[in-house]
Amino acid sequence: MKVLVGLSGGVDSAVSALLLKQAGYEVVGATMRLFDKDQVFKENVRGCFSAHQVSDIKAAEELCSQIGIPYQVIDCTDVYRQLVLDNFKSEYLSGRTPNPCVQCNSKVKFNALPMGAKKAGIEFDKFATGHYARIIQKDNIYFVQTGIDEKKDQSYFLYRLTQDQLSKILFPLGEYEKSQVRKIAEKHQLIVSQKPDSQDFYTGDLNDILQQPDKKGDFVDETGKIWGHHNGFWHYTIGQRKGLGIAAPEPLYVLGFNMEKNQVILGFADKNVCSQIKASQLVFNGDIPQRCFARIRSSQKLTPVSVELSGKDEITVHFDITQRGIASGQSVVLYDENNVVLGGGIIL
Repeated sequence: MKVLVGLSGGVDSAVSALLLKQAGYEVVGATMRLFDKDQVFKENVRGCFSAHQVSDIKAAEELCSQIGIPYQVIDCTDVYRQLVLDNFKSEYLSGRTPNPCVQCNSKVKFNALPMGAKKAGIEFDKFATGHYARIIQKDNIYFVQTGIDEKKDQSYFLYRLTQDQLSKILFPLGEYEKSQVRKIAEKHQLIVSQKPDSQDFYTGDLNDILQQPDKKGDFVDETGKIWGHHNGFWHYTIGQRKGLGIAAPEPLYVLGFNMEKNQVILGFADKNVCSQIKASQLVFNGDIPQRCFARIRSSQKLTPVSVELSGKDEITVHFDITQRGIASGQSVVLYDENNVVLGGGIIL
């Protein structure tokens, strides 16, 4: 069987390629080019979307030479800009907090990249990545399941993958701990064995992407009281506590925005809680459960919830334990008792 491995230039995808080759697969490496030479970046900023991708591509090419597999770069800059960056900018400037990794996985990494590889003449049966997750099949339906390494689990970002995509994916690291992956890389002296883990999709000032000129606005509370001033609501995210530059008797949190007035709405901890949310743009691989577990961010422990269908394409999720910092535009992902992803949606 021939497998295309999506390589990021990091240790996880590198070990995935190595393990697949050792298992007897015919392996081909490919990296999606996202870096647009016309984009303005800060050189010290890392992330999958940054000028550092030039060095990441070089590392991936050297790695493929080291383990003896062919390698190709697939240009995904246009589709990434249209489906991820433009969406990110539109959502942010509408006062929501999008998750670009969710968008990228479903529309670019597991779609545009393998499609681009086929157009480039690369033949393959399966597509593999270095995600810490597993795929299982129940009643002829494919599901994503959490990886065994709870700290590295990436199932949250994969809930929007289709049945067609899941049927063709391999996750070689799903049964491994991160420490084991490092040891494998070191044992085989892979050139990326000591490379630090990648960070978010962009670790610098988000206005490098939003490209908005500063505009003076007010920090206000829910009563309209002015607490201070800022240079644009788009510099802040829901639930943010640090970096506000405001002296207060107790910590203040960003609760929301008034885009028309360019106001950032603040409140104390007792206002930064929520017991239920609504979500739309639903993706489920079966029936919507009434009782299950949920995550509203990738690193969160699973929390028990009740779910009800509240519209044609809308659910209401009731949390057994109140949650903090829930942001419109993020995803709520639902799991069963066996850590299997049931589906999810975008928080309204």
